[in-house]
Amino acid sequence: MNLKTEICSLFEIEFPIVQAGMAGGITTPELVAAVSEAGGLGTLGAGYLTPEATRNAIKEIRARTDRPFAVNLFKVEMQQEDDRTASVQQQLLPIYEDLDIIPSTQKHAVTDYYEKQFAILIEEKVPVISTTFEVPTEEQIQLAHEHELKMVTMVTTVNEAMQSEKAGVDVVVAQGGEAGGHRGTFDVKNGEGAAIGTFALIPQVVDHVSIPVIAAGGIMDGRGLVAARALGAEGIQLGTRFLNAVESGTDPAYKKALLESDEESTELTAAFSGRPARAIRNQFMDFLQSNKIQPLNYPIQNLLTKEIRAAAKQHGKPEYMSLWSGQGNRLIKDGQTAEEIIKEIMDQASSLSF
Repeated sequence: MNLKTEICSLFEIEFPIVQAGMAGGITTPELVAAVSEAGGLGTLGAGYLTPEATRNAIKEIRARTDRPFAVNLFKVEMQQEDDRTASVQQQLLPIYEDLDIIPSTQKHAVTDYYEKQFAILIEEKVPVISTTFEVPTEEQIQLAHEHELKMVTMVTTVNEAMQSEKAGVDVVVAQGGEAGGHRGTFDVKNGEGAAIGTFALIPQVVDHVSIPVIAAGGIMDGRGLVAARALGAEGIQLGTRFLNAVESGTDPAYKKALLESDEESTELTAAFSGRPARAIRNQFMDFLQSNKIQPLNYPIQNLLTKEIRAAAKQHGKPEYMSLWSGQGNRLIKDGQTAEEIIKEIMDQASSLSF
């Protein structure tokens, strides 16, 4: 089996491994650069960064590596307000009290930085631009191509993949339901979105688009890479496997929770952000479920829970943190560098190739 695939040539990387762009401080410049230096494609998760912070992070990455890397942006329609905000905040008072914090009375300001961030990625000539939740406009894709930059979009269905190819993106990442963190679903129906299993999704996407497909969702090692290749994917994207990497920005309590979890520990929830995401089930999720609290629209719910998550991190209480994780938890290893992770994956895949 050939492990030197089309995306290796397209992205100018040595191995067909992409580190997922996990937003929220996980994908530090150190992690992104380390993955790229090791021969994969490191990705900065810039979904929650300001334009200035995005540019600074890009410069930090470039100070650490001269190899290609990617930046992932959230392209999504921002709900400006939700008339249930005060009511939901009132229902969450027991959690505020447990964390010894007072709920903010300020109106949650919704700011969409996508357009400004995209312009910065063009100015900085970021080699690979990826988007989550929607496909960029054809004009944006054309602009990226004029600057010889590659465009990637996360998809969760065949129709989303076909829509992305029609818009002109170079690659799609087909995200199976086993994937940790936010679902890349374009149209969230009933608060859930698509969650098709990786093994079912990948070959169907491969059969319906002519551009390269990268497999994501529950893939943790060389066996996953070989399986993805057998299904027709040109490479793999891993997020959860890099959460416990030495260079990641994952909180210690979060890392500990990952190591103590297993394949039955996660579920899809909109509790933290208002959009479906896979996380380790914890007290916060149970509280909303048992009290039948319907999460607010994205990003209002994300802004509302921000102070709760920050306080939980400060107090080392994972029961109120957003513990994003895929379903391959038993395969998580602690204390490995990004380079060690990539080498282990490639060594195992090479030994299994046929």
